[in-house]
Amino acid sequence: MDSLSQIVLGGAVAAAIAPAAHRRAALLAGAALGTLPDLDSLPIALFSDNPVTLMTVHRSFSHSLFVLPLVGWLVWWLFKRFGQGRVASAPARWFWAIQLALVTHPLLDAFTVYGTQLWWPLSPPPTMWSSVFIIDPLYTVWLLVACVAAWFLRERAAARRALAAGLVLSSAYLGWSLVAKAMVDREAERTLAAMGLGDAPYFSVPMPFNTLLWRVVAMTPSGYVEAERSVLVDEGALRFRGYPSNVQALREAAGVPAVQRLSWFNHGFMRAQVRQGRLVLSDLRMGVEPDYNFRFQVAEWRDGRWQAMAPVQEPWSIPVRGGDGLGRLLAAMWHRTWHPSPIPVRARLDDAHAPPAPQAGGDHAQ
Repeated sequence: MDSLSQIVLGGAVAAAIAPAAHRRAALLAGAALGTLPDLDSLPIALFSDNPVTLMTVHRSFSHSLFVLPLVGWLVWWLFKRFGQGRVASAPARWFWAIQLALVTHPLLDAFTVYGTQLWWPLSPPPTMWSSVFIIDPLYTVWLLVACVAAWFLRERAAARRALAAGLVLSSAYLGWSLVAKAMVDREAERTLAAMGLGDAPYFSVPMPFNTLLWRVVAMTPSGYVEAERSVLVDEGALRFRGYPSNVQALREAAGVPAVQRLSWFNHGFMRAQVRQGRLVLSDLRMGVEPDYNFRFQVAEWRDGRWQAMAPVQEPWSIPVRGGDGLGRLLAAMWHRTWHPSPIPVRARLDDAHAPPAPQAGGDHAQ
């Protein structure tokens, strides 16, 4: 999640647990601890400029449920031993305030689609529950209000009630996101089964800043299919659109380290393209078709085979024309949330009269 969400979550958790007399200090300490794991980007950048490494090592050791409790214990011990007395005066409360301010960070990150390596140094694919977008105001606002109220109410009982309310409401929103995802997944599985893709790997993820409009992507033998789903207005089968991917090149380059690393990290949800003799992999989980946030050149065709190269990350920009691109993108998503339409959000940005997308079972890039 974004830094503000992590800051207010850490602050709210710590302040709810610490003694009332320490509430302001706990808000500050929790805010610092809540953002600490994301500082891993700094040491990673010191040791590597490989963009694949920078992407896939982020949210690893610093987000591990094996590592963070040890870090929390060390922080607690240091402040208990050398601090100004708050931790020593209420060691049990401060122990749990520090631990939970740290541990809630990777757990919240796991609700996004990026992927969080909760079990590092073990190496299962990163956890991605993908039920909230990386920035979601309806999650953050409750915690922000609670922290501001607690700061001004200080030791009053109302401050604890505000913190409890903020944590309950934000957690309830995460619960709703899982319910919405289950609704989308249920219909996606029915539609994919009707298309003969019942065993196809797929994921669902909310569109930016909400949990009402969702994007579903499933892999096919020769590419992938994509659909949008509004939990408010859409009924029946999803309207999937098919897109090609160079699966042959991807298979041939399977031994390239960067290909292996990305395939593990993104669970195989990649588009493969060959441009000017280079294999380009796009992470299908983040972006808007046909432009994705993370695109890497990972291999070159030389001497009749794909050979590893120093990975190059291609730049990403909002895939719409004109200076008001972001506003138009959000307006298109907002319209789609409230209106069932065969026109994908991306097409609506460029051509309001785009032809209808194929119905389920039509065009799925076989």
